[in-house]
Amino acid sequence: MHKFRRDADHKLRVLQPADKIGDVGRACRYFGVGRASFYRWRTAYRRHGLCGYC
Repeated sequence: MHKFRRDADHKLRVLQPADKIGDVGRACRYFGVGRASFYRWRTAYRRHGLCGYC
């Protein structure tokens, strides 16, 4: 698997549960991701879809 695909899969695994449970802080703690990174990833995903991770 290409590095881009692994990175994108990881980011989606963080974004999806956070949206589902509605608790960003909890999802970030669980996955060991900072909130700033989470919000940057979410903004890119919402604006550009999966291509936002390029």
